[in-house]
Amino acid sequence: PRSSASFPLATMLLATVCYMLAGLTTTSVTAYSAASVSARGQMTMSSKHQLYDMPVSNNGARCRLILYKKQIPAEEVEILSPMELGGLKSPEYLQLNPQGKMPLLYIQATNMAIPESDTICRYLMSTYSNMGPSFLPDDPKSNLIARLHDMYLTTIQGCLYKATPPFGIYGTRSDAIAEFRKQMKVIDDLIDASKDGIYLLGSEVSLADATLFPTMTFARHMLPKFGIPAIEALPAKISQWYTQVMAGDEHFRKVHEEVMGGLAAWDERGRWDTIPLAGLRDVDPATIFDKILTKEIPSTVVKETDKVLAFKDINPGAPAHILVIPKDRSGLTRLRKASPD
Repeated sequence: PRSSASFPLATMLLATVCYMLAGLTTTSVTAYSAASVSARGQMTMSSKHQLYDMPVSNNGARCRLILYKKQIPAEEVEILSPMELGGLKSPEYLQLNPQGKMPLLYIQATNMAIPESDTICRYLMSTYSNMGPSFLPDDPKSNLIARLHDMYLTTIQGCLYKATPPFGIYGTRSDAIAEFRKQMKVIDDLIDASKDGIYLLGSEVSLADATLFPTMTFARHMLPKFGIPAIEALPAKISQWYTQVMAGDEHFRKVHEEVMGGLAAWDERGRWDTIPLAGLRDVDPATIFDKILTKEIPSTVVKETDKVLAFKDINPGAPAHILVIPKDRSGLTRLRKASPD
């Protein structure tokens, strides 16, 4: 039964919803319902902006670096977990970012959500240009390094920690890791070895520093899991820069600790235990197909590429019977060991 108090409240709520639907834009309604109500139904409007992010996020970490170095207070930008809205895949979060990814910056004054880390960084650099370092927003080399990072590193970084391919345009983990390392070298070649200062462009911190540093934290921690010696995880000049900025900048150290805290939790949960080339290593003895690849056993080759070898079956079951085998077996010594990798 309805109480005398609940009926007027219900009526008022219904009237409010009708008013909103009739008189407000769709954007306004969506922004209010998604951004201002937490998973527990509490209002989260104490600051002018909310940055939804997690410590382990390398893309979010570049935004946090700008916040820390500019010393932007929480009253201006509050850092919140996406769980405040129910998680990345919750209807509330997806209303703000249909991609279901982080970081995400919500601007209270305009009811606008910015879902891309580079765009978030440039907004922060512009809005708070009078606070702290500028991060050199117009420097071409800084912008180039940030762009190369976003186009060629983050698009395939999943090869370092995701369970299955594809990784960007690459269908195998080994190819994606090789490309990731190649693109780090491309960025490494842009660094002036004679620069004066601890940052990528010299004595002043730039967007390139904030962008590259968290991802290199990923690379230093993850690449050795795939058999790459720790000393070779980063190219030479990037490695030197990383060491210098860690030693000379407390805010970079803070972000390093945040990201590594998240990665330590991944380690504890055994994230890499079942990932091929990391926790899963191919230690089986050579098969007949390995011996065919090494020419120890002769074969009549029909086609050979850098990926596969095709040859005639010595006991054909049909007039044309060709066997095609991968050159990198990736643990596939028996059909029961087949995996997406």
